Amino acid sequence: MEYTTLGRTGLKVSVAGLGCGGSSKLGLGKGHSEQHAVGIVQRALDLGVNFIDTAQYYGTETVVGTAIKDRARDTLVISTKHKITRPNGTAFSVPEILAGLDHSLRVLGTDHVDVFCLHTVLPREYDRVIREIVPVLLREKEKGKFRFLGVTEFAGRDPLHEMLARALQDDCWDAVMVAFHMLNQNARQHVFPATRAKNVGTMVMFAVRAIFSTPGRLHDDIKDLVREDRLPKWLGDKKQPLDFLLENEGAAKDIIEAAYRYARHEPGAHVTLFGTGNPDHIEPNIRAILQPPLREPDRKKIADLFGNLVGVGLDEVSPLR
Repeated sequence: MEYTTLGRTGLKVSVAGLGCGGSSKLGLGKGHSEQHAVGIVQRALDLGVNFIDTAQYYGTETVVGTAIKDRARDTLVISTKHKITRPNGTAFSVPEILAGLDHSLRVLGTDHVDVFCLHTVLPREYDRVIREIVPVLLREKEKGKFRFLGVTEFAGRDPLHEMLARALQDDCWDAVMVAFHMLNQNARQHVFPATRAKNVGTMVMFAVRAIFSTPGRLHDDIKDLVREDRLPKWLGDKKQPLDFLLENEGAAKDIIEAAYRYARHEPGAHVTLFGTGNPDHIEPNIRAILQPPLREPDRKKIADLFGNLVGVGLDEVSPLR
């Protein structure tokens, strides 16, 4: 495993972080047992992953708590999250969010989390967050319940990163979670310059989702983008539109590896999150994240082809890998 520093937090984190959400939820979302899910977390830890991202909304905090019970707490970096709005659109009150933090600590079996994030905050919700919620949370931080404060975007409903661009004007955020992948690159303009300037830690999500992992999905989506005149026609005629990433010296062995390598080596990226419900996919995903960068001509070609796309591949479906 390779490790890096999560921005100004100073936390030493694995560059590959285990994400415990998505529709798979470590396998729970596919009908697997909690024991199965615990095994996935423990296998990732055995391979050197020390950054685990969960959330009350995912329903995986109990699994994480069981998996880390016999591990030295100071060797782990645990991030959890709480939403500010329910799926039906009603807001969680500040006392409910605080109670959620306390609940997370109980089920995780720890007296603190390293990063506590407000989850999937939309641009229109940010005023309330900074005015009502953050001051109270900072008092909880002073009590030692969490070490660093973070915020995550709602990628599918905020494809231009408007919330994060606004949040990064404030100095209270130690870490952010941002969507970035080969066909969704605009965090390079809207997010990473500010995180790098302020030394804010970044957790990259969506490096691999359904667009890269579902057979035929990339080809079909690119054909749709060609029909919408958002990509050149010749791309839609190719069976494997990104075959140039697989055909040179040091090439990726498949598109999933290429996607992880692309996201992991973006300047400003600290932790690249991967998630799975299949234990056989843990090691290949980590191995892909640990590969060297793609060739610079290939990175430039990806930027030239797809750099102007907005909102592509941001659906919430978890990858097969």
